[in-house]
Amino acid sequence: MSSTFPVSKAHADIAAAEELRRSFAVAWGEIGAAWGVAPSTATVQGYLLVSDGPLSEPEVRRALGMSHRAASLALQQCEEWGLVERAIAPRRSGQRGPAATAWVVVDDHWEWFRRVAAGRRERETAPVLPVIERCATEARAAATGGGDDEMQRLGVRLDALLEFVRRFEHGVETFVRGDARAIEGLFSALAALDPATADRLWKLMGELGPDDIGKALGSLSRLSPGAARRLVSLADQPVLQRLIGAR
Repeated sequence: MSSTFPVSKAHADIAAAEELRRSFAVAWGEIGAAWGVAPSTATVQGYLLVSDGPLSEPEVRRALGMSHRAASLALQQCEEWGLVERAIAPRRSGQRGPAATAWVVVDDHWEWFRRVAAGRRERETAPVLPVIERCATEARAAATGGGDDEMQRLGVRLDALLEFVRRFEHGVETFVRGDARAIEGLFSALAALDPATADRLWKLMGELGPDDIGKALGSLSRLSPGAARRLVSLADQPVLQRLIGAR
C-alpha cells in the first residue's frame, strides 16, 4: 500500500520559483545572443539575476543542467563582460570538499548594460575600423595611380563607410563613458517624453545641424548643475520665449 506524503506550501512555492528562474534564464540566454553575448553566458547571468545571493559553480551547473566545463566557461565569460563578480567569501554547495568560489551578479542593471555596450564596442566596432581604413587607403592610392572608374567609385564608398563607422564608434565610446546613474537619468528623461515632444526634438536637431548642436552641448557641459537648472527654468518663461521668437 503506497503512502502519500504532504508537500508543504513553502516547499511547493520554492519549487515553482526555481522553475520560473530556470525558464527566465533560458529566455535571457536567447535575448543575450541578440546583444552579442554567447547564449550560455547570458543564461548564467539571467539565472544569477533572479537568484538570491551568491552561487557557486556547482549550484549554477546543477540548476541549468550544464557540464562543469560549460558552466565554468560561462562564468568566466560573465566575469570578462563585467556581468558577475567573485564573492568575498567562498560558498559550500552541499558537496564534500572545500568551499567553492561564489559568484554574485552585478545587480545594477544600468551598470551591466553600460559594460555590455563597452564590451561590444571593444569586440566588434573597434577591430573593424582598421580594416576599413586600410581598404579605403588602398582604394585611394589605386585611384590616384590611374585606377579605373570602378576603383574610384569603390574608394568613395569606402570613405563614406569609414566616416560612418568612425562617428558611430565615437558615439558609442562617448555613451559608455557615462556612469550608470547618468545613463539611467538619460533613459528616464527619454521615457518621460511624449511622442509629439520627441518628434519636435528630432525635427529641431535636423534643422540645427551638427555644428549648432555641438556648440549647444559644449556650452551646456560647462555649466554647473544649478546653473543648468536655472537656464532650463528661464527657457520656460513666456517673456523669454517671446523675446527669442519661440512664441
